[in-house]
Amino acid sequence: MTQSETALLPADASGIAEAARLLAAGGLVSFPTETVYGLGADARNSHAVARIFDAKGRPRFNPLIVHVPDLNMARRYADITGVLADLAQSFWPGPLTLVAPLVDGHGLSPLVTAGLDTLALRVPAHPAAQDVLRVFDGPVAAPSANPSGRISPTTAMHVMEGLGGRIDAVVDAGPCPVGLESTIVGGNPLALLRPGGLAQEDIERAIGPLAQAGEAITAPGQLASHYAPGATVRLNANAAHPGEVLLGFGPMASDLNLSLSGDLIEAAANLFDHLHALDALGRPIAVAPIPECGLGRAINDRLRRAAAPRP
Repeated sequence: MTQSETALLPADASGIAEAARLLAAGGLVSFPTETVYGLGADARNSHAVARIFDAKGRPRFNPLIVHVPDLNMARRYADITGVLADLAQSFWPGPLTLVAPLVDGHGLSPLVTAGLDTLALRVPAHPAAQDVLRVFDGPVAAPSANPSGRISPTTAMHVMEGLGGRIDAVVDAGPCPVGLESTIVGGNPLALLRPGGLAQEDIERAIGPLAQAGEAITAPGQLASHYAPGATVRLNANAAHPGEVLLGFGPMASDLNLSLSGDLIEAAANLFDHLHALDALGRPIAVAPIPECGLGRAINDRLRRAAAPRP
């Protein structure tokens, strides 16, 4: 397969219809969400889901998030009641993934859950994602549309650079506004499984404190080395060493800056795009300190995984 065989689709009625047709035929289609671009396949079709793992080079023990257009469809596949229902009512559609028990007769591919008896579900807010899901009218398994473990894509061009020629199409609706993957919560007691585009403080204001997550992989995005550029990454750097490029935060001299004003929302939106740009220079990347609060927790989580020893 050559890169020219991956179609770039507009986010208009014709592009959305073609994306839904490809999904129904067992194809792989990348589409934007408010967080990052996802790589979608029909979650009921094991052959299509297996193609996600093959295209990304993703470990089979790493479960996938299923995207649906609304809470009603989510309940066809998982038991979203109690505090999970409260969270869904408060934050869906949006950058929150809920891990809930599977219901009987769900009809999903076992590859989606990696053999677990729970399912990660999300209702994205991005208009193009909503359009794709509603026209397709079914559950779409969609991890981030990048080679496994590498920097997540926030533009259609990032997807084409990483997966062009390995997937069927990309719906191009411009850059993703949030720029960090969704926050994931689940378990009993309910725990933060992955920090992301919805701040932990917002969740805890709605439902109270979250528990500490265990070490087992029960949701996507929990691998120790993940979201990594090709270059090595050094954290909490106040200046670049010789030969390094510096990713700054706040008012400082740097090669690229996540947010000169120190705005964590702006920093989150810029994180992956700036990492892509610096990685293209082929030099080690030093990263300035990021505050460990609000969306800073999710930014630091991604940076720690990017800097972790590679498998």
